[in-house]
Amino acid sequence: MKPLQKILIVGGGTAGWIAASILAKQLAKTDGSPSSVQIQLVESEEIGTIGVGESTIPPFLEMLKTLEINEQEFIKYTQASFKLGIQFTDWRVKGESYFHPFGTISAGMKEYTFYQMWLKSFHQGDNFELQDFSPCNLMAKHGRFYLPQLADKTAIGEARYALHLDAKLVAEYLRNYAEARGVMRTEGKVMTVVQRDDGGIAKVILRSGEEIAADFFIDCSGFHALLIEKTLGSSYCDWTHYLPCDRAVAVQTENIGDTTPYTRATARDHGWTWRIPLQRRTGNGYVYASQFCSDDEAVNTLLNVVDGKTLIEPRVIPFKTGVRNELWKKNCLAIGLASGFIEPLESTAIHLVVRGVIHFMRNFPDQDCDQALIHQYNRRMTMEYEEIRDFIVLHYCLTEREDTPFWRWCKNMELPPSLQEVIDYFKVQGGLPEMIDALFHPVSWRSVCEGMGLRPQKYSPIVDEINYPLMRKGMVEYRDAMAEFVKKLPTHDQFIRDNCSAY
Repeated sequence: MKPLQKILIVGGGTAGWIAASILAKQLAKTDGSPSSVQIQLVESEEIGTIGVGESTIPPFLEMLKTLEINEQEFIKYTQASFKLGIQFTDWRVKGESYFHPFGTISAGMKEYTFYQMWLKSFHQGDNFELQDFSPCNLMAKHGRFYLPQLADKTAIGEARYALHLDAKLVAEYLRNYAEARGVMRTEGKVMTVVQRDDGGIAKVILRSGEEIAADFFIDCSGFHALLIEKTLGSSYCDWTHYLPCDRAVAVQTENIGDTTPYTRATARDHGWTWRIPLQRRTGNGYVYASQFCSDDEAVNTLLNVVDGKTLIEPRVIPFKTGVRNELWKKNCLAIGLASGFIEPLESTAIHLVVRGVIHFMRNFPDQDCDQALIHQYNRRMTMEYEEIRDFIVLHYCLTEREDTPFWRWCKNMELPPSLQEVIDYFKVQGGLPEMIDALFHPVSWRSVCEGMGLRPQKYSPIVDEINYPLMRKGMVEYRDAMAEFVKKLPTHDQFIRDNCSAY
């Protein structure tokens, strides 16, 4: 055994400090003292960070629990608000909206049984809305919020939630967390990367002349990909033929009106805009395809649709959708934007950072960095990226819009074979292929498919053995009781004021 003695993280921001925090926690000794593996992070304030990954999904809260971070204090520090899902407007056709909720939709039954009974209801002449049975949708619709874990015996016990947060404050919070657990931070810009005889990385040299050697390197240098691409030459698998949006413009605005407990994603002529409300400001952006839209047009579009006074100048961020063919190569692992990028439609960027570090811990190497570990890591992370890619494409390919060249392209786009298989299977009876440790559960796929007008042709005949009139009565009572219960909950803003108002 030749255990790692030192890990160097190149780049800070959300990705770098998440990596540092998880490593510091997971590698700590059983008595809580710092790990024998030295963890150092080098970052340059001169370079800055993208800082727009401000909407999360429920697994983010699981990371906080793993790190033993007090959720209430974290929310106060990062000026966070709660997120129950995403509202999509104008995606199928103009003038329509649908909601993708977190949590389950089951009306007190097994989720699959409920969905099949719901499908059967249409054949029986009923017209129940699927989202009327979602506690997250109902809370979002009425601007209400309550912690589902404090109401697990009620109808909202099936809800889940995530956070809208300030990415820079998250990085700041996790920096303090990691440094308190022994992570050493060095300010400086990496100018030179020195390789070993076997092609791996030996050390980096900063502009100050300081040399930092390590056994293992984590590349969190963002789109620059200083180590994984510029040094080790890991190639990039480009997915723009599936997802043509390649630029985003972002701006922050003052809050106007109530803080909604959900993200808004509104389809525009050449892409879509986001609206992410925090406690003290709102994040806005426009993701668009440059082949159909200029930067100036995108900036003007965004500024014309935001609410409230702008707090910063709009910033254009180019990107290329895809993933590295080797996210881990030799003694270097790419995390965050250095490893790949998928547009933030379902807020998966931070999740992929966390998953990257988790899978690294499951394949934690010694100094030899055995190729079998590297292969399994790359295989597993590629699966994660492909699952998210397919789910994002689903939002576009089902559109019925033909009013702009962009939406005509989406309607007639080429589909990944893996997604085409899912759609073909779903069309029959609403089934979904089983996936290992999938991020998006059936409720997510069903919500987007229903919102985009794709409903299965039939229901499973297995539910014909269930007494439909009795089941229908239970569904209606459950729906109505949940709707009444939700109306009595505190508003989203009131819950924040009472429990986790920002510092």
